[in-house]
This record gives sequence, C-alpha cells and structure tokens, in this order.
Amino acid sequence: MAKIPDMPENERPRERLARLGAASLSDAELLAIFLRTGVTGSSAIEVGHQLLKKYGSLTELGGLSAKELSKEHGLGPAKAAQMIAAFELGVRCAGEKMNRTLMNSADAIYEAMAPRLAHERTEHVLIVLLDSKLRATRTIELSKGNVDTALCEPRDVLHHVLINGAASFVLVHNHPSGDPAPSRQDLLLTKKIRDACELMRLRFVDHLIVGRLSDHHASPYYSFAGAGVLN
Repeated sequence: MAKIPDMPENERPRERLARLGAASLSDAELLAIFLRTGVTGSSAIEVGHQLLKKYGSLTELGGLSAKELSKEHGLGPAKAAQMIAAFELGVRCAGEKMNRTLMNSADAIYEAMAPRLAHERTEHVLIVLLDSKLRATRTIELSKGNVDTALCEPRDVLHHVLINGAASFVLVHNHPSGDPAPSRQDLLLTKKIRDACELMRLRFVDHLIVGRLSDHHASPYYSFAGAGVLN
C-alpha cells in the first residue's frame, strides 16, 4: 500500500474525512489519522489494519492498557497514551449522549451501554436511573471487580434508586469473556432485586448483561426482562 502522502489527495483519509465526514472512513483509516505516520515498510493505514487484524476489532483494541499498546510496532509510549485518551473520550462522549436516551427496549439499553462496557477487561456493575418516560437521567457505577465477578447486593442498587427518587431503573453489567450468558450468581441477584422491588413498588425495567458479538453466541447481550425473569 502506498504511503499516505503518495496517495491522490482526494483518497487520503484526512482529506476524505473533511469532505465526507468521519463516518465515511474505515476503522483502519481513522486509526491512520490518529497515528499520523507509519513505520518503515508500512503506511499508517497498514499499521491500523495490522492492529485490527491482530485484535479483531476496535472494541478489543480499546480494552488494552497503555503498556500493552506501547509494545505494538508503530506505537510506543506516547502514541499509546494518546490512543488510550482517545478511547476514553469516546466512552465519555457516549455517556453524555446517553443522558435522556430512551431505555425502553433491550436493544436501546445495549446500544447506549456497549460503548462503555463491551471492551472492559474487568466486570463493572452500573445502575441507570430513569424518569417516568424511561429516559436515562443518571448512571452510577456500583462496583468494579476482577475478571470474573463484581460484588453487588440488592441494597446497593435500591439505595441509589430511593435517594435519587428515580421512577424506574435498569441494571447493567458486562462479562469480560464476551459471553453474555448469565451465571447462577447473576440470576440469583436479579431475582432478589426483583422481589425487593415488588415489595417497595419500584419499577425494575431490565437487567442487561453486555457481552460481545461472536460466532459462539447469537446476541451480544442478555436481557433478563426479555427472558421473562422479571415478570
């Protein structure tokens, strides 16, 4: 592949972005704009392609630490730190956009929460507080665990619902393995929260497990409401 300066001007990633918008570029081209320069024998676009081929997706790439990224050919500590910052900015931007987002279906919840959770290597448990029209008003991280589990109790969830006067809420956590299938612990916790909400007349809209799409499971998420557990 030719070096970016040797490409026709209308085909260069930066010029195409200015003319057509960021959505018109491939993942590798967006990475190339960030990287700015390639390495001996490889253009910035090729370096981007190599990173995506090695890790499979931007989601997996975004889950790497600065130390891991800095070891990649063509990056180094400075670019690795910049890339971590870029991914974090994307997560925070997605979080801001989520405010007032309708959480009226499992698909909508997944689309809102996946940018924040799908790439994480440890399990995070979050509660999304909703208004009477099921619009997100606030997101609170309840716990952050190791690769396998994050501790959370029903009282931790309901405490935040009650003190914030939320009309309803959604519980969301991720499985770092990418497999969204619920564990026995997930199921028991969900049922305990459901039963407590029934007693306190609180609306528990859904508990969603965020995974990643792969050939091994048909959906990148699991919805307890969709499975009938909250009925």
